[in-house]
Amino acid sequence: MRLVIAEKHSVAQAIGQALGGMENHDGYITAGGTLISWAQGHLVNLAMPDAYQGEAWADPHWSMESLPIAPTTWRWTVNREKGADKRYRELVALASRGDVDELVNACDPDREGEAIFRRVMEHAGIRKPSLRLWVASLDEHAIRDAWESMRPEADYRGLGDAADARAKADWLVGMNASRAHTLAYHRRLSVGRVQTPTLAMVVDRDMRIENHVPQPFWHVEAPMGGWTLSSERIENQASARDALSMANSPDFAFHIESAESRREHDAPPRLYDLTGLQKDMSKLHGLTAARTLAALQSLYEKKLATYPRTDSRYITHDDLGTLRSLVSNERADGFINPETRPAAPRLELTVNDAKVAGHTAILPTARVGKDSLAGLGDDERLVLIRVVRRMWEAVSDDHVHDVATVKAIADAGWLERHMDQAGSELAELRFSSRSDQTVSMGWKAIEQAREQETDDVKDAGPRNVIPADLEPDATLPPVPQGGCRLEEGKTQPPKPFTEATLLAAMEHASRYVEDKELKAALDDDESHSGGIGTPATRANIIEQLVRAGYMERKGRQLRSTTEGHLLVKVVTPGLKDVRLTAQWESMLSDIEHGDGNEEEFLLRIGRFCAELPVRVRAMATSAEGVKAVETARAQNSYGPCPRCGKPVVKTGSIWQCSSNRREKQADGTWKTVAGCGYKIYPEKFGKPLTDTMVRRALEGRKPLVRGFVSKAGKAFDARLVPDKQYGLGIEFDDRKKPKGR
Repeated sequence: MRLVIAEKHSVAQAIGQALGGMENHDGYITAGGTLISWAQGHLVNLAMPDAYQGEAWADPHWSMESLPIAPTTWRWTVNREKGADKRYRELVALASRGDVDELVNACDPDREGEAIFRRVMEHAGIRKPSLRLWVASLDEHAIRDAWESMRPEADYRGLGDAADARAKADWLVGMNASRAHTLAYHRRLSVGRVQTPTLAMVVDRDMRIENHVPQPFWHVEAPMGGWTLSSERIENQASARDALSMANSPDFAFHIESAESRREHDAPPRLYDLTGLQKDMSKLHGLTAARTLAALQSLYEKKLATYPRTDSRYITHDDLGTLRSLVSNERADGFINPETRPAAPRLELTVNDAKVAGHTAILPTARVGKDSLAGLGDDERLVLIRVVRRMWEAVSDDHVHDVATVKAIADAGWLERHMDQAGSELAELRFSSRSDQTVSMGWKAIEQAREQETDDVKDAGPRNVIPADLEPDATLPPVPQGGCRLEEGKTQPPKPFTEATLLAAMEHASRYVEDKELKAALDDDESHSGGIGTPATRANIIEQLVRAGYMERKGRQLRSTTEGHLLVKVVTPGLKDVRLTAQWESMLSDIEHGDGNEEEFLLRIGRFCAELPVRVRAMATSAEGVKAVETARAQNSYGPCPRCGKPVVKTGSIWQCSSNRREKQADGTWKTVAGCGYKIYPEKFGKPLTDTMVRRALEGRKPLVRGFVSKAGKAFDARLVPDKQYGLGIEFDDRKKPKGR
């Protein structure tokens, strides 16, 4: 008898329905002669350092001398959150049954799905023949087809090895780096293999924005009768005024140096991978990467979309039949304007067998029709519409448009007549114009509602149309003569990251890489996702940085916080190096595809971690490190400490003196072992305290707080004041305490 193990209960249900004769039992499903059960995410995880008894670094009292943390034999433990340990025991009991002679791994078709299944079996010591059910869609036909073409689990060894290597690498870097930096700077700092270089990109962008000094510049704009010639940038105002005076002289004319026109064909976009969909949903609707992934995962489980965590933007020849059935008139209804549907969909544009390593691009399933949007949540509806529209875009005709470009200078005859007025600088001033006219909308007609889907669209103003009969060497005056104007502008800082642009930066880490071989490897999407993190992990990395307080959302922008700036400032350079992280990602990809060695990769990570204590110590004692901490304290200060006068800062949910130094104790708690010990806890007399309340109190402004509750349960109002013993005390305007306080 076979035991099928899916990753989620919903997937197990879909498999049972596809196999037929499904019956539900307590903790499992039967379908004919097959048992089907499910995991609950990762049931087995790497053990924490304190599980390694006998190792110096297992001591809950952290010390720099005990580093690096370097297990010789890795230990795993059953996850005990939300009943995961019960699910583990149930799976092991089913897999251990005497009548179960074959296992089927039906977890998600990716690294983590492979890891979930293997870790349970290995931890339980179960060794039975195993097959892999590789399901890209939960449609019944897709499941049955996959069931008939299962391959031995051993064929997917690379996936499991890559997942194992990634988990151990993240554990090593996270444990060693976070502990070393926390000890060196006496404050909790969370450092990660991917999250820290991601944060570094945001901090760098924000610093460039902050340090940007706007510089003025000017353009001379010359109307030419339906089109406009614009001068190159002029950085001196006096020169700009001279140029305007020249262009507005009664007999001024331009000499057309070149006039070119070409017809351009913009090929349709490729189908979506996860990151591409996340970027577009952020730009169009402001959805975070996490929300897009959650919606797509839900659509997958509802059998309306294919597997979400893919890094491919193509399908294979074997999938052409499915795609052909999807691009039909009845499936277009409700998603696109029928008039925009291509007469002859070009399915071949979506096919590239070499660029489909494990998963095809994201597609709707055969279940999607005009009634599919009913009952969906807002995010699900928006995501499904976009997935369907991208499918149609990808098989549509080219967008055809005519592009004309003109380059011009002041006419030689005018210069000869007015050389005393023009001078050499104005004589060399260059003008240009560009026009773009649509011939055929092609694939761009699919997204008719783009202007309505984004609030970033601005009025394009009058169209610039260069005459088709314009010839080089022509002499043309402005129209009207003397109608030129001066346009002033200022240099702009780089734009803050949004969810979309940060995902793009993570995806294309090669932009930050100078090494040609590494850059080429990262750019090769046949073997690698192209950057740091993976399509499956990037959303969570962003969320982790926000939850940790290192980044914050301001509208659609992602901005670094003071704590984020501090971390990037003090962290050892290797940990924020996008190039190094991208190289590690490339090595993981090689392991996945059978071209790399897990042991060699982990040895490299181990050597890096072994060097961390020395590097972190050196940075912490350097002038740069000391200054960074002092600056952060000053910026984070809520006011002076009533006990010692040093800045009060917020750590977690409490406010405390920046002089305090805390260490982890044997029972897992943290204790203040140095400093004055001043603290303000998050609640006072049943009233949650806010940052504003604390700041005003420490500044001596005595904020009035309403709604305190006495021990007797009576409400009262009072003013907050600093208190050396209790953090904050209270004061009454009438100097009378309420009864029962």
